[in-house]
Amino acid sequence: MIVEVLAFRLSSDVSPEAFVAADAAVQTGFYYLRPGIVRRTTARGDDDSWAVVTFWGTMGDAVAADEAGRDDPTVTAFRALITDTRTKRFSTLD
Repeated sequence: MIVEVLAFRLSSDVSPEAFVAADAAVQTGFYYLRPGIVRRTTARGDDDSWAVVTFWGTMGDAVAADEAGRDDPTVTAFRALITDTRTKRFSTLD
């Protein structure tokens, strides 16, 4: 299984409420329709940092979703709201 962590901050003109709405739209309108998705969750830190953690069946599933998201309007709308992004993928040990 692959654990993908996207860490970021909201762009300065984006409210948490607007972001949460866009996050829900991208989760149901894109990610949960992708082959290999296991789970996706969003979290907010005390310092206004955010993270999205997505579990994929395989690295191929994660890469394919990333490629498909380049042309998806819900992903584009989501990405327009965030800044300072860092993405890492990890393979589980179990």
